[in-house]
Amino acid sequence: MKRPDGTALQTNSTAAQTGATPCAYSIGRRLSLLLAIQTVIGLGVLLAIIYGATTMLFKMKHEEQMRTYSGVLVDVIREAREHGGEPEVLAKLDWLAERSPGFYLEVERADGSTLHRDTPPSFDLAESITRSMAFTVPTAGGEPMYRGQLVLDRTQDAKTGRRVAMLLIASVIAGAALVGWGTFWRVRCSLRPLIDLAAQTKAIDARRLGQRLTLPEPVEELQPLIDQFNGLMHRVERTYMQLEGFNADVAHELRTPLATLIGHTELALSRERSAEELTETLASNLEELQRMAAIVNDMLFLAQADRGVKARRGAPVGLAQLVQQVVEFHEAAIEESGLTVAIEGDVSLPIDEPLVKRALSNLLGNAIRFADRGSRLSVHIARDHDHSVKLWVENVGPSIDATHLPRLFDRFFRVDSARSEPNPERQHHGLGLSIVAAIARMHDGFPTAESSNGTTRVGFSLLVPEPGLAA
Repeated sequence: MKRPDGTALQTNSTAAQTGATPCAYSIGRRLSLLLAIQTVIGLGVLLAIIYGATTMLFKMKHEEQMRTYSGVLVDVIREAREHGGEPEVLAKLDWLAERSPGFYLEVERADGSTLHRDTPPSFDLAESITRSMAFTVPTAGGEPMYRGQLVLDRTQDAKTGRRVAMLLIASVIAGAALVGWGTFWRVRCSLRPLIDLAAQTKAIDARRLGQRLTLPEPVEELQPLIDQFNGLMHRVERTYMQLEGFNADVAHELRTPLATLIGHTELALSRERSAEELTETLASNLEELQRMAAIVNDMLFLAQADRGVKARRGAPVGLAQLVQQVVEFHEAAIEESGLTVAIEGDVSLPIDEPLVKRALSNLLGNAIRFADRGSRLSVHIARDHDHSVKLWVENVGPSIDATHLPRLFDRFFRVDSARSEPNPERQHHGLGLSIVAAIARMHDGFPTAESSNGTTRVGFSLLVPEPGLAA
């Protein structure tokens, strides 16, 4: 592009596309430069006022000198005229000229003829800096008898003014340099904690995730940043540990069905088998493959939820009716355990119906596995402060220790020490409640769990969307 601004935009766009980072700048140098500029401006204004005041004082002094001397001349000329006439006037003017080397005087009569003119002065009238003043010597009747022109040499005072100006300019430059250097040095000293923090941050890696930023002397401005960074590192460490544990759990969960598949296959190939035996082996292998597929599908679903995928809300649905459909799906397991189910409350809400059904199914299946035989299950639906709807399943059975509740929705987490699986055939792979938590997050809600005195309540909340936002 031909326009300068267009070219700059194109260059910036190219830099952004190529991943180029802008050049870093020094805080110390920038602050030093800014304070030096401010010092130049501030001192410049102040010293300009001082110079202006000095110049004005010189001007006032010159005017006072010329008024005083012109007054003396008028008095001398009038007195000499009265006592001795013009010869006396000329003698007095010559006498005054010898005693006033910085002045030059010309006096004319009333008719314009020259009465007196000083000898050429020591200063050059054409090149020197002068100031002139006219005066008159009136007669008794008020008519001008003589007219004079008085010239004052200001060259020396002008030189003094120039020296003062140069001194003030040098003071401004020296002050700006001193302030800039002092600021740069102080900023470097003040930024030493940041350099220490940068060194500490550089030392953190995957083997030292537990390391935290500290300063020997707390800095009020940096402490919030340190606290936020340490909090971030705590979350990173926890996530990293969870990821390592998740990877180990995945390997463990997949190793068992893989070992079973390998064992069955090797056994089937160890000798000739009948078609019926091979069918049994394939059926057993199919169960293990379906279990592996379920684990993989659940992991893929959780990965999508972690990426921030939101639920697709449809038309408002009665949650009690949805719960009834899930209860009918688990009817066989409920009857086998001798349980009864009660549904309390109802709310119509736009939700992703298949996802909420899946979450309710996981909650109900979890409650059925651990409920005391012959007890009662309760599914509660209630509004929570008009901003969300809360669903939870309550069952009577072994309580969950309070230390395990925060991890109840972690992947592959089982509270084996607190709640043993009464029926090994119903053993699950430990992702059911993690999926419940993911579905709650996809509806902008969160999971909840409580357990005390033999009663356990596990559920989740759903955010009520604003009108017009439901998709």
